[in-house]
Amino acid sequence: MSHVVTFGELMFRLTTPGHERFLQASRFEITPGGAEANVAAVISRLGGKTEFVSRMPTHELGQRAIDELRRHGVGTSHVARGGERIGIYFLEQGASQRPGNVIYDRARSAITEVQPGDFDWPRIFTGASWFHWTGITPALSKSAAQVCEEACRAAKKRGLTVSFDINFRAKLWSTKAAARTLQPLMKHVDLCVAGADEARGILGATGNSDETIAASLVERFGFKTVAMTSRQSGTASATNCGAMIFTGGRAFQSPRHEITIVDRVGSGDAFTGTLIFSLMRGDAPQTAVNLGAAAGALKHTIPGDFCLVSLAEVEALAAGGDGGRVRR
Repeated sequence: MSHVVTFGELMFRLTTPGHERFLQASRFEITPGGAEANVAAVISRLGGKTEFVSRMPTHELGQRAIDELRRHGVGTSHVARGGERIGIYFLEQGASQRPGNVIYDRARSAITEVQPGDFDWPRIFTGASWFHWTGITPALSKSAAQVCEEACRAAKKRGLTVSFDINFRAKLWSTKAAARTLQPLMKHVDLCVAGADEARGILGATGNSDETIAASLVERFGFKTVAMTSRQSGTASATNCGAMIFTGGRAFQSPRHEITIVDRVGSGDAFTGTLIFSLMRGDAPQTAVNLGAAAGALKHTIPGDFCLVSLAEVEALAAGGDGGRVRR
């Protein structure tokens, strides 16, 4: 299998212990993470080959984050070094009727300063067959958005499959700004991952069901495949989730999973990364969406950003294995 290249910001996540609120926490648990890094990590853990592209400071904290990616098998030879800041986000986990909360501290981080021409994309894409990016990176700065476009153009010129996850973050930019920046870039995208509200608000999709929304996106932008996850959450502690992919004019629905949530951050990235891995190895659409949904479900049970699972675990749950039983 050839490899996947992802591009984005690698951050440190500072989480309050247990379910403490920011107002009461006296310490934080530190873990690296970030949407595109999360995707690369799960693909590597499943047995795929990945390269993560970013810009990180040369100091010890930057190296600590890079070392964590390497520990999970992600290639980092194309991470540029420079800048003074690594992005940070603070997380307060929700519980029951209290939602979770995120505070960003990523202004002027190293990746916000990237400029077109900083990365040798033809060299980076040598030997790759897939490029993945998200709507988070172009939200960070105008120049980061320009580099995303530069990367997409280079990827398509070399014949790579390009996947994109909207990953809209209202604390980074407005729906209007996201639509204005992202819509022109959709001509480069083969696989689009979106939630229903994001698809309608940012990409101008129409329809009420996941299938009709996906079909409208295919008609408007020419995507080969649209993937959508859906959650039915009564509280911050439990959810019912599933996924759908729309390709070749047909919709393929995964089974739904009932989950008691340990940590929901990164579950969408686990879905997307596993979907990419499955499609790259030639799985049928139904198999791919089932595996993606299973990985997303498992990530809800794992602290931290990364989905620390094996392919065997994902395949077992996707096949209807006995979830939750102790293995003896």
